[in-house]
Amino acid sequence: MLHLLWVVLLSYLLGSFPTSIVAGKILRGIDIRQYGSGNAGATNVFRVLGWKAGVVVLLIDIAKGFVPTVYFYQLAVGRVGLAPIDLQLVVGFSAVAGHIWTVFAGFKGGKGVGTGAGMLLGIAPAAVGISLIVFIATVALTRYVSLGSILSAIAFPCALFVLDHVTEMTVPAHLYAFGVFIALLILFTHRSNIARLLRGTENRIQFSTKSR
Repeated sequence: MLHLLWVVLLSYLLGSFPTSIVAGKILRGIDIRQYGSGNAGATNVFRVLGWKAGVVVLLIDIAKGFVPTVYFYQLAVGRVGLAPIDLQLVVGFSAVAGHIWTVFAGFKGGKGVGTGAGMLLGIAPAAVGISLIVFIATVALTRYVSLGSILSAIAFPCALFVLDHVTEMTVPAHLYAFGVFIALLILFTHRSNIARLLRGTENRIQFSTKSR
């Protein structure tokens, strides 16, 4: 059990790395949470610091979820009474929790989309690919990143269902349950965005934004 606790803590700390806050400090000497939407996430970095910084921050956030799910969990395999897939879910979610509730920024971080995508990429890459298509299509058509994030999160468990029934992929019941849980978590972290979408006041991303 001690091995599991250490791996969970390591995953949480990696997920907690405040990528967007560090980027704001390094690139412009600002606290990103005081600009744009006020959120410490990659989308706000796109908005405030430009697309190049946004891409770097997003890739790092994805890695924060991918690395624990693919590598860290192996440190506990065979040492605790959990199957590998269960270990992946536990450590991956620890990283996502770290991103949302980062210990390095007063437990107020991003909304978990990038790190959650990285985690799920390490477990079910085909389903993540389908979700990514939904995200890209939604953002391209509406320019609402929040809507793309919400719909792609909802698409993930749906993609698992499709892959389970039309391919040779076998999806464990608890992975379905976790996919639904992640979708609900993304809906929760985007509750203010949902309210703005319903009011018609949500910010649209500008694809032509240049780094400042």
